[in-house]
Amino acid sequence: MREILEELKDKDPTFSFLSNYDGLLSSRDHNENATRGKNFYNLGKIFYDKSDLDNAEEQFLNALTCTDKNSDHSTILKTLGFLIRIASEKIENEKAQKYIKIAKEVAFEMPQKLDSLNAEYFYNLGVVSTYQGQFDEAKKHFLTSYGKAKEENNPELLAKCLLALSNAAYNNRNFKDALQYVTQLEELLKIIDKSYLLGSMHLLAGKIYGDLGEHNRALQSFRQANMILQGKKCWNLLGYILLSKGVSYKNLGAFDTALTYFQLALDITEAKTFKRLTNLLNAEINDVNDSSVDLYLDKTNRRIREKTLGTIDFKHRFILLEILFLLAKNPGVFYDKEQLAKSIWKDEYNPLIHDKLIYTSVSRLRKLIEPKIEKEEKRKYIIRGKDGYTFNPHTKIRFHMDNKTSFSKPIANVDLSSPV
Repeated sequence: MREILEELKDKDPTFSFLSNYDGLLSSRDHNENATRGKNFYNLGKIFYDKSDLDNAEEQFLNALTCTDKNSDHSTILKTLGFLIRIASEKIENEKAQKYIKIAKEVAFEMPQKLDSLNAEYFYNLGVVSTYQGQFDEAKKHFLTSYGKAKEENNPELLAKCLLALSNAAYNNRNFKDALQYVTQLEELLKIIDKSYLLGSMHLLAGKIYGDLGEHNRALQSFRQANMILQGKKCWNLLGYILLSKGVSYKNLGAFDTALTYFQLALDITEAKTFKRLTNLLNAEINDVNDSSVDLYLDKTNRRIREKTLGTIDFKHRFILLEILFLLAKNPGVFYDKEQLAKSIWKDEYNPLIHDKLIYTSVSRLRKLIEPKIEKEEKRKYIIRGKDGYTFNPHTKIRFHMDNKTSFSKPIANVDLSSPV
């Protein structure tokens, strides 16, 4: 571990104080040094909760210099956990990878130093497996830790295991298991008072419900997370809660409300430090907010927003939505009746069946999305010609982000709300 810390010190002046690392460990009484390390660690957590990530990082690094690498393995791994999450938020991949490398080495050395492999050891193994994207392996370690935590009568670690298990299931897109662990954790937190875990649990539950398309339930969870974390005076997750609420409103078709939440989150976020959050917010704002856009098309949630008509629900209009997206994805390209029959209805064209069906469907689609026009005006969006139908190539269209942007995935699969 010392070699990696020295490498950090040489490459980044921020770590210059690490030159005292060996001296601290060899010259000071271990108990005194451990007390200093605990104070640095607790101070780092206070800065972390208050969104002061720069000072939090400095204090966690100070705490590292006071740890005994032969006995303080869990303390080292917890401290590195916070540092990795801070690096993830700052989008500092190289720094995060160095911290992960130290964490892997510490976890590898732990069995040689411990008298017995306790619940905390397996929990830390699960966290390290999460950093590496090995979610099934992480689940195994968290389950082992959960079992041992029961034997050791350690309710706080039981709660952390349940949150970590839910997070691992969520990362594997196993939403059913993720919600089951959330339910178990909620019952446990009625007995023990761990408000930060409760707030993080509701934030994770909101993300799960959002991915399941249950956006109203997601909003309820985000509101609960917000109330709990505000009561704890914990502000580092507020921007992410506002972002999540905005995404839920966007998916419900309430675009103006969504933009209000995105902008509010942006206003309270320190862009220099919260780089990942700032990027996510700007991407969402750019995805929705552009006054020049005529049509915003969201196929995932079967809604569109027309510039003057507002939000239009296509939930029970599957055929019309398919026609709209076929034409809108290929503006200026004419589709005749044969092509429409094959593309939309997956049939060979039959004039007795398809002529009226196509005409009626396109007419219904036009009534839905076309602003009212005078008799002498041309259609704004869907144009009919001798070769069939096409979408006006001069229309300004924006398609909902079906895939998250490249910076949305956190480094090492952890963000500020992930269990440490």
